[in-house]
Amino acid sequence: MYQDQLKINKERIPILIGKDGSIKKRIESRTSTKIKVDSDEGDVFIKGEDSYNVYIVRMIINAISRGFNPDIAMMLTLENTTLEIINIKDYAGKSKARLAIVKARVIGTQGKSKHLLEQLTHTDISVYGKTVAIIGRVENTILAKRAIEMVLKGSKHGNVYSWLERQHENMRNDQDINT
Repeated sequence: MYQDQLKINKERIPILIGKDGSIKKRIESRTSTKIKVDSDEGDVFIKGEDSYNVYIVRMIINAISRGFNPDIAMMLTLENTTLEIINIKDYAGKSKARLAIVKARVIGTQGKSKHLLEQLTHTDISVYGKTVAIIGRVENTILAKRAIEMVLKGSKHGNVYSWLERQHENMRNDQDINT
C-alpha cells in the first residue's frame, strides 16, 4: 500500500470533492485509489496499491488546488501529460505590487495573453495566487514554461509569441525530416 499527503487551499476543497463527492469519486475510480480530505486543515491523504497512481492523484489534486477545473486536471491521467507549476514570486520578488504587475503580464488584458499562450502551446494555463500552472503534453508544457518565464522576466509579448511560432516551425521541420 502506497500513501501520500498534501495540503490544498481550503477554498478549493469543495471543487476537489464535487457535488455529493462526485469529483473525488471520479478520481478514485479512474486511479484505483482512496482519497480522504480533512476540510478543516486542508490536508488530503491518498492511498493506493500502485505508486504511480498515487503520484497521478497528487498531481490532479495539486492542479485543482492551483485553480484548474477538475475536468482539465483529470487530463493528467493521460500518458505523456504533465503538470508544471511556476512560482511568480521567483520573478517578482517580495513586493506585492510587483507581484500583481508580473501576474497581470501573464494574464493580459481580458485574459488575452494567457489565452494566446494556451493556443500557441496547446496547453491549459491557470494563474492562481502566486503561481502559474500548466497542464499539457510534456513537450508542449516545456515550451509553455519557457514562454511564461520569458514574460515573467519582462520580454515583450510579441517577441514571446514569435519565438513560440518559430519553435513550432522547427518542430514541424524536424517531423518532416524524420518521415
